[in-house]
Amino acid sequence: MSDIQVMALVGSLRAASVNRQLAELAAEHAPDGVTVTIYDGLGDLPFYNEDLDTADAPASVVAVRAAAAAADAVLVFTPEYNGSIPGVLKNAIDWLSRPFGMGALKGKPLGVVGYAHGQYGGVWAHDETRKSFGIAGSQVVESIKLSIPGTAFDGKHPRESAEVVESVRAAVDTLVASVADPVG
Repeated sequence: MSDIQVMALVGSLRAASVNRQLAELAAEHAPDGVTVTIYDGLGDLPFYNEDLDTADAPASVVAVRAAAAAADAVLVFTPEYNGSIPGVLKNAIDWLSRPFGMGALKGKPLGVVGYAHGQYGGVWAHDETRKSFGIAGSQVVESIKLSIPGTAFDGKHPRESAEVVESVRAAVDTLVASVADPVG
């Protein structure tokens, strides 16, 4: 399989976010023929409002939907905020799930990974994110499970951990395999 486009969504808007660093690792270590592109416009999306969801939807909504439609798969990198999904990510799910039953991610393979400060690495947020994207129509790849706890880096960049680099690479490989074999 070649020329696979993976959209990376990062649930933290902070420039130095560890989840963003993990997404950058995915882009840097993607296999040949795979491009991982970090979508940078989540912070520009207005709160979901059905009154705005018209033929004249805001440009930021049109852009995220177009990027999602152009992707073959999506890899979500999310922290855990108060035991759940960051608001910016939930808002993106709401926009991408419309129009109901025909959203931009309908049927597309999607994986959820990430880092969070707690000892469980954001497991609750990852589970909630999988659930929400699944309800929104994505084909959630349940075998992709990478929850990195806050103690993993000791202040170092994630690329300094060969284990983390390999785990992120494996998540991308699994997601790409699901594009090639969506049933398997």
